Amino acid sequence: MLPFVWSDDCLRHEPVAEMWVGVRTTATEVPARAVAIRKALAAAGAREVTATAHDDSALLAVHDPALVEFLRTAWDEWSAAALPSDRVVPYVFARSELTSGRTPATPAAVWARPGLFAYDTMTLIGPGTWEAARAAVDVALTAVDLVTGRERLAYACCRPPGHHVTRSLYGGSCYLNNTAIAAAALHTRVGGPVAVVDIDAHHGNGTQELFLGRSDVLTASVHVDPGTGWFPHFLGFAAENDDANLNLPLAPGTGDDEWLAAVREAAEFAAPAQALVVALGVDAAAGDPESPLEVTAAGYREAGRILGGLGLPTVVVQEGGYDLETIGPLVVETLTGLATV
Repeated sequence: MLPFVWSDDCLRHEPVAEMWVGVRTTATEVPARAVAIRKALAAAGAREVTATAHDDSALLAVHDPALVEFLRTAWDEWSAAALPSDRVVPYVFARSELTSGRTPATPAAVWARPGLFAYDTMTLIGPGTWEAARAAVDVALTAVDLVTGRERLAYACCRPPGHHVTRSLYGGSCYLNNTAIAAAALHTRVGGPVAVVDIDAHHGNGTQELFLGRSDVLTASVHVDPGTGWFPHFLGFAAENDDANLNLPLAPGTGDDEWLAAVREAAEFAAPAQALVVALGVDAAAGDPESPLEVTAAGYREAGRILGGLGLPTVVVQEGGYDLETIGPLVVETLTGLATV
């Protein structure tokens, strides 16, 4: 039976809302996402494995200690300041141009401090956010433990997601980069090159930037073209490609045929690796409210088959997917494809 890793603590982050173009909107990255996936996996006969605690070494191998400490303390400091907002949200940003590239001062004001570490206004921090994000790291690392043990394939039911987080900045509804942390830990364990293939509907910009210039961690991302107005807007273009990074941006409305062709290209790019991390977002599916792609359930199963065909030890890390009716079945379809090769 396919093992999937779970932690109840991943449900503790409840963003309630996002700030988008200055408007408070209902959050889409909600605990019910993970609950729906867990239910579908249990119904499919997958074997649940409880996440085990890991120290911070793998986390700090990827992220700046200052970011980690900010996330650990942000809610406590914000709530102690009795501010009018019920969530931590930045209002001023420490752009490097402000200081001509010098390291900016740490603001005395609690309400200014998020601008050192956040790059958008929609990724809010509240009670339980740190605990959930840190638990997601343990979920991902437990899946690495399984794959470097006796399992060929393990699924990490991570939530909140992570692939938009860089070394020192969080955003895109992500706080810690579970995918990158898993890839770095897997690389340490196998002692050879690792590949990350990201099939979330949005570019894995954080993962790309974390491993940029490294030949020992290959990164490939299949996503909607940010040049057509989609997050993360500033990154994800083919012009960023090199020997260790492959971006495959797709036009809005792209369905199974072109999407699967891109997944095949990403798989070929990943083939020289000794182990694989799949950043699994199912928001490229037709009907998902957060992307304009039109992939079917059959497309997801075939994508799993393509990536499973590499024959590599594989950790699957959950990223996006926001239709609560379909997220669980789509994850099951992908994992079924991966497991049946």
